[in-house]
Amino acid sequence: MVVERLGPPLEEPVFDALAIIGVGLIGSSIARAARKRGAARRIILTDRAPETLERAKALGLGDALARDLAEAVRDADCVILCAPVGANEAIGRAIAPALKPNAIVTDVGSVKGAVVSTLEPLLPKHARLVPGHPVAGTEQSGPDAGFASLFVNRWCILTPPEGTDPDAVEAMRRFWEALGSHVETMSAAHHDLVLAITSHVPHLIAYNIVGTAADLEDATRSEVIKFSAGGFRDFTRIAASDPTMWRDVFLYNKEAVLEMLGRFTEDLTALQRMIRRDDGDGLFALFTRTRAIRLSIVAQGQETAAPDFGRRAVEDERAP
Repeated sequence: MVVERLGPPLEEPVFDALAIIGVGLIGSSIARAARKRGAARRIILTDRAPETLERAKALGLGDALARDLAEAVRDADCVILCAPVGANEAIGRAIAPALKPNAIVTDVGSVKGAVVSTLEPLLPKHARLVPGHPVAGTEQSGPDAGFASLFVNRWCILTPPEGTDPDAVEAMRRFWEALGSHVETMSAAHHDLVLAITSHVPHLIAYNIVGTAADLEDATRSEVIKFSAGGFRDFTRIAASDPTMWRDVFLYNKEAVLEMLGRFTEDLTALQRMIRRDDGDGLFALFTRTRAIRLSIVAQGQETAAPDFGRRAVEDERAP
């Protein structure tokens, strides 16, 4: 199995002071990676949950901790919002008066149109908004779940509004590349449409299938859990993702999700018709086409080609 590692520390940091708001999986991973790569001279952490901030302190994730949002961002060259999308308005209002001239405000949310429409009117003219989305993560959450190599060989999508200072966009590009990411720039609307089908609808399907199993009669439900095959087991992994984050994703990317869900429903109906009509040729053609998608994902380095999705290699490494 290929072990993905960060490169050596940078000769010069991208930012002098970096403020991270929200120290969950993504926020703590950014803190770890930025420190390891020397992408920021100083890292300031804040979180609405005191116990999370205390845990971040115990883990040594930042150079300074702040209880107050304004205090956290006052001297920051870059502020990264790592909270659920629904919290952006409250955070934006709290930090806006404290942002220093030319400070970059970015985020890590899976929805971008709502980030732009919410934050752009709230931030002062001297701040620069460069929304971002690192397409990386696990089903785990909290500061202990983070790890420095989370972003290595993964994509980070930047969606700067029209007219954004190119220097700010370039700074965010260099920052994410320092953390190991490939960086792509696109409009917020295009991002939301693409992620609706690659991430949001798959999560919705996973939640629905696991929910269907939960609604079965007790005896059947216990057997579903006991005899879980790979497919259902992998759906449960996705469905274990943070409920608050995914609630906000579906509420704030509603239009794109509903459009892609409509297309999926039409395709599902066609598949249902093939099964009903014993259309073996149609099923074989569809499964051949979809298998090719999986192979292309592996070819682009976004998944391992190891047998059993890499699980066997991990088990071999853990064996005595």
